[in-house]
Amino acid sequence: MTTAKTAEGQRDAQTNTTADEDSSKFRQRLLDGLAESIAEDGYSKTTVADIVRRARTSRRTFYEHFSSKEDCFVALHTETNVEMVRQIYAAVDRSAPWETQVRQAIAAWISSTESIPALVLSWIRDVPALGAESRPLQRDVMEAFIEMVQTLGDTDQLRAVGVGPVSRERAIMLLGGLRELTAMTVESGGRLRDITEVAVDASMALLGPRG
Repeated sequence: MTTAKTAEGQRDAQTNTTADEDSSKFRQRLLDGLAESIAEDGYSKTTVADIVRRARTSRRTFYEHFSSKEDCFVALHTETNVEMVRQIYAAVDRSAPWETQVRQAIAAWISSTESIPALVLSWIRDVPALGAESRPLQRDVMEAFIEMVQTLGDTDQLRAVGVGPVSRERAIMLLGGLRELTAMTVESGGRLRDITEVAVDASMALLGPRG
């Protein structure tokens, strides 16, 4: 009896795991579908029908995962920004000279943005247009980036040369400048890699040693 119950429990667990995996795959396909539609048509012109068509699934499946196009949009940007922060953290050698660390962080920012320029632009331009619904997301994402800048700037090596710690105000100014420069470059059809040097120079000027 005990053996039979154990086997049944294992089958149930396996079934639940498979169902969770399938649900996760469908959710990711929907997010990818939205990302593709934004890249080709822009967020404002994208409909739920466009998303499910690109995801090769149904409206029923869409509404099993998201309450609306806006809800899917928020989820997409939440995950995109989390991944961007992860990539920047991973790119910085926190034992390197501070100038090298700044260059590594900027290069990772630009590399991450180059892979998804339409999404980054929609984050900067479209998310605020959602109004009150988007404010918690904007706040949470900005806090994550501020925390990243302050964490990367708060090491013994950076403290020793008078760079760290980075104040919240400086972090906000740095991030705001990088975001707007990125947006204007993408909107004008420019290459993001071409702004590397000016972004590095400006960041070093803002974060550099203070007497």
